[in-house]
Amino acid sequence: MAKRKSNRVYFWFSVLMLSFIGGLLIYFLADQWSAGNRRPGHIDDAENTFSSYPGFGIWIPDDYEVHGIDVSKYQKRVNWKLVRQMKDRGLQLQFAFMKATEGTDIIDPQFARNWKKAKEAGMVVGAYHFFRQSSGGHEQALFFIRQVNLQVGDLPPVLDVETFRGDGVEQFLDEVETWLKVVENRYGQKPIIYTNAGFYNQYLAGRFDNYPLWVAHYQNKNSPRVNRSWHFWQHNEGGRVNGIRSLVDFNVFNGTLKDFNALLIPKKLTAN
Repeated sequence: MAKRKSNRVYFWFSVLMLSFIGGLLIYFLADQWSAGNRRPGHIDDAENTFSSYPGFGIWIPDDYEVHGIDVSKYQKRVNWKLVRQMKDRGLQLQFAFMKATEGTDIIDPQFARNWKKAKEAGMVVGAYHFFRQSSGGHEQALFFIRQVNLQVGDLPPVLDVETFRGDGVEQFLDEVETWLKVVENRYGQKPIIYTNAGFYNQYLAGRFDNYPLWVAHYQNKNSPRVNRSWHFWQHNEGGRVNGIRSLVDFNVFNGTLKDFNALLIPKKLTAN
């Protein structure tokens, strides 16, 4: 009886091992066939597809027409002519957001030069203000307005709001709303809100849904994880571009080139 039982155990063990090995073989052959039918430098995701751009040093989501970057003093002195001329696999950068101001007393030291040289190189430009919790929204808005002269064809003004500490969140949001209203009144267009997905979901969702949204979200490969429509997606912070010595943020616009052009400031602004 013991020998018969041992033979039976050996038989079923052999069946299981052969099944396991057969399954691995089928999986390997299927994967090899699939790899042979995929484009090199290309991956598929649940919703989006991505392609590798060696010149830029990153993977970039497909199916977007309009691509751009954002810069500040940390990119130092940018050669905007080289930025605009660079192409990789047919992709060319078309717009650049740049930091202009912070709080009520900080002007980005590279802003004036970035604004002038990027325009001369043919980039569509936009200026952003970094919101500081320690200052009032009205005062910060006026400071931004004094430094930024938006013209026809520029992107709408941008409020970068991504930090909050302590208590008084409602007062903080009131000040953010004040900034948005003052700036909208000056330029005649709703400002774009820039933030990261986590901050938006925790503090801003539901209150500012009628403003264009620019979201930073690097971990999620489908799209920014916010439960609303968005205009810009900062999908990577480690890109490389000719004319910029440091790493730079990459962005896509959620729409066609026609949609992008419709977002730009349409008429000459007059001083209030």
